[in-house]
This record gives sequence, C-alpha cells and structure tokens, in this order.
Amino acid sequence: DDGDLWLRRPQSIYRIDRERGRLEFLYKTVGRGTRGMATFKPGDGCNLVGPLGVGFTLPPASKNIVVLGRGVGLATMGPISQLAAEKGVHVTAILSARSPELVMAADLFAKAGDVVKVLDSDGSSDIANVRAILERLIAAKKADAFYTCGSNRLLFLMKELGKTHGIPGQVAMEQIMACGLGPCYVCVRTFEVNGHKELRRVCIEGPVFDLQECVGW
Repeated sequence: DDGDLWLRRPQSIYRIDRERGRLEFLYKTVGRGTRGMATFKPGDGCNLVGPLGVGFTLPPASKNIVVLGRGVGLATMGPISQLAAEKGVHVTAILSARSPELVMAADLFAKAGDVVKVLDSDGSSDIANVRAILERLIAAKKADAFYTCGSNRLLFLMKELGKTHGIPGQVAMEQIMACGLGPCYVCVRTFEVNGHKELRRVCIEGPVFDLQECVGW
C-alpha cells in the first residue's frame, strides 16, 4: 500500500531545466509517502498541486550570495543558486553532511560558484569552523545575502552573523503539512516580528521567511 496515502507530501523544487521544460525533485526515502514516490517509473503519471507558497528572492544589488544547507535541506538551495548564476551573481555554497557520500548536489552548486564541504566525519562541520568560513566570506565582501535550510544550529549562526553585519537573509522552513493551501493550520510556526511573537503558516506564508524573524524549528 505504499502509494495509498491520504495526504500529499510537500516537496521543494530541486532543479529547473528550462530547455526541456522539466522540474526535478530530490528527496530522501524515509516513510510511506516517499517510498511510494520511489516506485515511480519513467512515464508514470503523478498528481501534483503547485507551486505553492513563497520562494527565495535575490536582493537587486547582490553580487555574491552564500547558501548554507545540511542534509536534504541542500536540495532546497538549488533553484536560488541557479537563479543567481543566471543573473551573474556569484554563489558560495557551504554543504554540510555527516560524510562525503551524503553531500548532495555538489555538481549543481559547482556550476553556480564555489563549493565548500563541511563534514561530521572529519570535524569540519563544527559550528566554530562554519562560523570562521562565513566570517572570512564577510570580510572578503562575498556575502551580500544569506540563504539556509536544513539545520537549526546553522540557521541561528547565519541569523547572528546577519544581524551583526547587516546582511539580509532568508530561510526555508521544513515542516509537516496537510492541505498545503492554508485552511488546516497544521504547519503553523512561531515567528518574531518587530519584537512580537506571531503565528504564520509555513505552506502559504512561507516556506521561505526572513532569517531575522525565524525562531527555528
């Protein structure tokens, strides 16, 4: 019964192939929904609703951006990196994972700029090392905007450095959803806006939010 599901599975677009008119998705098989998706064969039909919600945007004056993701959160960084490259904006992609074989999409990011891999297996993913990398990029004026997904600790690091150095940023929230259209309120998270806490729906008011307003997962 792998494909017999009541609820849809939210997915981020991973890659846009305009020449062939294709969208690609990158996902990890972890439950019944993604197990069902993994049974698809070329030519099979699939019912989708989307695109939904709010995506990443580029500040108009950006020359260099930094994307920072971990695990499957790396897939979400793909389209903004593609868009930046198309507009002549240099991308530094910091890819965090447990081990080298789990660093996803390095080829995609390499086409947009520089790739820095930080791993648990060799200790380079330690938060102090990632902080040092980001601070070097800031000092070199290679960080006009921050983008992140996939890790609370990396989110808070970028949020702190963004506030300190006046660098705008955006985060894509990973959240379980039911309807994806707003009415069910299953995906509500708390945000801090102008010093006040408020609830927002990740599906329709996100999944991308201002980095400084996000209080984590």
